Amino acid sequence: MHYTRGMASHFVLYDSECSFCTFQMKVLRWLDWKNLFELVPAADSRVSSLAPQLTAHELNEAIHCVSAENQIHRGARAIRFIAMRLPVLIPLGLVLWFPGIIFIAERIYAFISRNRQFISRAFGCKGACALLPDRPVEVKRQV
Repeated sequence: MHYTRGMASHFVLYDSECSFCTFQMKVLRWLDWKNLFELVPAADSRVSSLAPQLTAHELNEAIHCVSAENQIHRGARAIRFIAMRLPVLIPLGLVLWFPGIIFIAERIYAFISRNRQFISRAFGCKGACALLPDRPVEVKRQV
């Protein structure tokens, strides 16, 4: 099955069972003023069409971004890809392009990913999610 792209150009695949991840996606939604990204929970049935090569384990291990060109960016590289397209995050994206920085960022990302449940509890991400309202998206994608 093929999905047509509406306003959003890219898909962000994330673990919706993780409150830390869900909080990050709420923040991303607020920073995505141009609606460039559609957030898709890893458990969503569309994932098998968007990224059929990714296993459930891989999807739960890291954020993935499927670009308009169907390239898949994972972990810190997905963050760099996203950051370069959101005006507020462009400085972060530029830093991640400095030689060698992405390898350090990948290690940091892997550490955070392995410990995200603890981080969620320690920082109260579930409670913070309740405080941060969803940003309405004017144009929903046709599926």
